[in-house]
Amino acid sequence: MSEVQPPPTAPEAPIYHRYEPHKAGLPPLRTYFGELWRRREFAIETSKAGMRAANTRTFFGTAWLIINPLLLALVYYLLINVLSGKAGGGFDAKRFAHLTGGLFVYYYFQGALTSGANSVIGAGRVILNTAMPRLLLPISAVRTAFFRFLPTLPVYFVFHLLAGNPWSWATFIVAPVFLLLLTLFATGLSALFAALQVYFRDTASFLPYITRIWLYASPVLWTIDQLGHQGLRDLAALNPLYSIIGGYGEALQAGAVPSLNIWLLAAAWSIGTLIVGCSYFISRERDFAVRI
Repeated sequence: MSEVQPPPTAPEAPIYHRYEPHKAGLPPLRTYFGELWRRREFAIETSKAGMRAANTRTFFGTAWLIINPLLLALVYYLLINVLSGKAGGGFDAKRFAHLTGGLFVYYYFQGALTSGANSVIGAGRVILNTAMPRLLLPISAVRTAFFRFLPTLPVYFVFHLLAGNPWSWATFIVAPVFLLLLTLFATGLSALFAALQVYFRDTASFLPYITRIWLYASPVLWTIDQLGHQGLRDLAALNPLYSIIGGYGEALQAGAVPSLNIWLLAAAWSIGTLIVGCSYFISRERDFAVRI
């Protein structure tokens, strides 16, 4: 008696995941951020392509990322010395180290904000032909700015050493935390301005003026300690970069742990801006394909 063979089973169909944009308001955030994480390679490869296009992976491309803020630091150093009446004095290595460290990190923030604001408009064809979480675009721009910032750190540490600035655990542990807070703040602002740029095309035209004024109002050309009057400190605290870059500068250059007030302000500005900027971007991204 022959054994009865079971009928052959059909091969299992492959499982595909289709991303569909939400219709109104915020989508299910768990699903959205899960898809965002699943497609993180898109942001990474887009960032790498942008860096190759900007020649930042070549020697001269990387050198210009360092030379440009160094020249600006020298100009600002001479200008500050002239205005303070110390033009005839010796070279102040500590002040120059502060300027280089501040300008390096500020140019990182400025680059992330500027490129992030143009990320959606510049990816019109991708948005029209690909269904994906659009938040990947400003995140990719921030990643590009961060990797353009990294080569400046060894250069700063040379001036840190020449200035005789102290080294402590805060230099290597606390400063990166404030750098992370600055990255979160830049990501939230990039998402916000990227969405606004879709509706108001002149938004990016105003950004260079905003960032230039913001530079003068931030602890880049000056330090928190130089604001002796409490009223000035209270007024300066309204600037988000007062606590974020100020705390970063205190930890990196002075090797000191910032006060609790600086910590709380920096965390509030960074996390709050990230939530508001990303929420607004996600709630509006369904209109991008129509308005680009």
